[in-house]
Amino acid sequence: MTWWMVRAGDSNELIPEWLKKQVASIGWHELGDPSRFSDRDHLIQEAHRIYSNSPPRSRIVGASQVWRFVHHIKKGHRVITYAKDSREYIIGTVVREHRYDPNVIGDYYPNTIKVKWEEKRIPRDLLTQKTKNTLGSTLTVFCIDQCGHEFEKILSDGTGKIEPPGETDDSDDEVGNNTEDFIAQATAMVEDAVDKLDPWQMQELVAGLLRAMGYQTTVSPPGPDGGVDVLAHKDAFGFEKPIIKVQVKHRRAATGAPEVQQLLGANPIDANSIFVSTGGFTSHAMNVAKHNGVKTIDLTELVQLVLQWYEDLLVETKALLPLKKIYVPN
Repeated sequence: MTWWMVRAGDSNELIPEWLKKQVASIGWHELGDPSRFSDRDHLIQEAHRIYSNSPPRSRIVGASQVWRFVHHIKKGHRVITYAKDSREYIIGTVVREHRYDPNVIGDYYPNTIKVKWEEKRIPRDLLTQKTKNTLGSTLTVFCIDQCGHEFEKILSDGTGKIEPPGETDDSDDEVGNNTEDFIAQATAMVEDAVDKLDPWQMQELVAGLLRAMGYQTTVSPPGPDGGVDVLAHKDAFGFEKPIIKVQVKHRRAATGAPEVQQLLGANPIDANSIFVSTGGFTSHAMNVAKHNGVKTIDLTELVQLVLQWYEDLLVETKALLPLKKIYVPN
């Protein structure tokens, strides 16, 4: 059985439409209908012409992914995509091969395949580290045959953490060893580590991050917190504005609008508000937050902030998330 990863946009924004319309889609719309090219080299030549301002390597990699999506993904193949908000992989089976149709998902994602998406999903935590690393590639479309048997075992009996056999090579240019992929895999490993923290450790991590940014912080003790987990202020006494109130939700479920409204109504009323939710936010919650000036931070953004400020974290905060700096060539 052949398995493919197809990413649902930069921020998984395509997943709702994919599931609704039972498709998967990719972009590179400037190339037009890629099925008109007789071979991959001609498609790459067109990519060099269209994307002349991009680095040559990115043109080759992009065109090769389009070629693969059009010509290599066949009916009956298995497809997965990753839902960042729930940290789960969505599984499907291809029921119709490539069709160029800007009317299905939109002008930017005109290359589509028909997919029967399954209801059962696979939590990322069930996978081996080797498989997690493979799936951490920055590519939009790539073959994951070496991971397929692990997904099949989980789907059949619900168990994971099996050691996959030797890796297979994706013959084109789908490299998992370039710098971008290395950074993406390392970032995914940090994300996994942050996700394993318990709720109280997560509060301490967020407070430590604010301290690294120059704030004094007070963390609410375990128990009812009145909607505020962390208070941050510039001076030691908490008089100097701006004062920031933070709510931290560390769970799989997305945060809804009522919880955002609870933070807004919590004391101090006139403080700036930050809501950290590792399970993401519902669209209604995002609208309420935007309308009321609440800064929302999901797991992905939290990890980026931690990596940005890690060197400035206090020792006790670093102890929650021990990381090692590694240098890679540019």
